[in-house]
Amino acid sequence: MKRLIHYIIATALSFAFTVVSASAAQMLIPVGQVVGLELADNTVSVASFDEELGQAAKQAGQKAGLQVGDRILSVNGQTIQKAEDVRFALDRADGPVELTVQRNKKSDTVRIEPTITADGPKLGVYLKQGVTGVGTVTWYDPETGMFGTLGHGVNTPEGELVHMVSGQAYRARVVGVIPGRCGKPGQLQGAVSGADVVGKLWENTVQGVFGTFREGFSGQVMTVAENHEIRTGPAIIRSTVDGNSVRDYSVEILKVYPKSSGEGRNLMLKVTDPVLLETTGGIVQGMSGSPIIQDGKLVGAVTHVLVNDPTRGYGIFIENMLDAAS
Repeated sequence: MKRLIHYIIATALSFAFTVVSASAAQMLIPVGQVVGLELADNTVSVASFDEELGQAAKQAGQKAGLQVGDRILSVNGQTIQKAEDVRFALDRADGPVELTVQRNKKSDTVRIEPTITADGPKLGVYLKQGVTGVGTVTWYDPETGMFGTLGHGVNTPEGELVHMVSGQAYRARVVGVIPGRCGKPGQLQGAVSGADVVGKLWENTVQGVFGTFREGFSGQVMTVAENHEIRTGPAIIRSTVDGNSVRDYSVEILKVYPKSSGEGRNLMLKVTDPVLLETTGGIVQGMSGSPIIQDGKLVGAVTHVLVNDPTRGYGIFIENMLDAAS
C-alpha cells in the first residue's frame, strides 16, 4: 500500500524492543535530529485526496462534502477504529456508502459513490490513523537504545493527549521552513518516508514522546544536568532546520522556573544566533525537542514558542523529561 509523504503543521514492520528506565542514565547523546512520528490511536481521518485515482474520484469526495482532517466515525453504520475497517466496509457495500464524519467537534453524514478499481472500491482519499508529524530527538541512550523527543505531549485537535495504542518512528528530513513572525508561529516542513521505520514509540506523555530506536544516533555522550545546576545566561540548542544537517545555535536562558512550573515551561529562552534568526525567525514548530546544552551538560529541551515573539520560547528541564520516561 502506498504511503504519503507528509508535510507538517507525519506499519507493517515490527522489531524486538526492551523497554527500560532512563531515570538512572546520567550520560546521554544530545541529538537534535528531526524525526518522523506516527502515533496510532483509535481514530481514522482524511489525510489528503488521492490524485492518482483521477479527477472524477477526487471530485466525488469533495462534492460529497469530505474535507482533509475529517475524522471518519462510521461507514454504513459500522464503527471505524482503524484504516482497515474502512476497506472492509467498502468491500461489503453495494453502491453508494454513508459516512459519519466529525469536524470541529460536530458530526455530519456524507454520501459518496466509491470508485471501483482492480484493488477494490476506493473513497478517493488517503487515510491516516492517529496523528503524524515531525519533531526533534532530544536525547538518545546508546546503552539501551531508548530516546526522547518533543519535550511535550502530542495532542488531538481538541487539545487532549493522544491515547497512543502503537507508534512508529521514521527517518525524516527538513524540506522547507516557514519563518515565524509576530502573531504567527513558523514551521519546519518535514518529509517522512514510510519505508524507513527505524524505531518503536511506546509512550506519549505531557513531558514528551518516548521509544526505542533500532538504528542509533552517533555523537558524544554528555552529562545530564541536575535542575539546580541550570542558570540564566548563554546556552546552545541543537536542531535540524535544513535537510539532515544538525547544527548548534546560540540562545540565552532568560529565566529558570521551579520544577513544578507548567508543563514544558521550566526555562525561558531567547534565540541570539544570527543564522537561526535569519533562517527561521527564531523557534518554530518542528523544533520541539531540540536539546538545550549549557556548560557542556544536557539541561533541557525546547518545547514552545511565544506567539507574539518567535525569538523567545520555553523549555523543559531534562530531569523532568527523564522522570516521565521512567
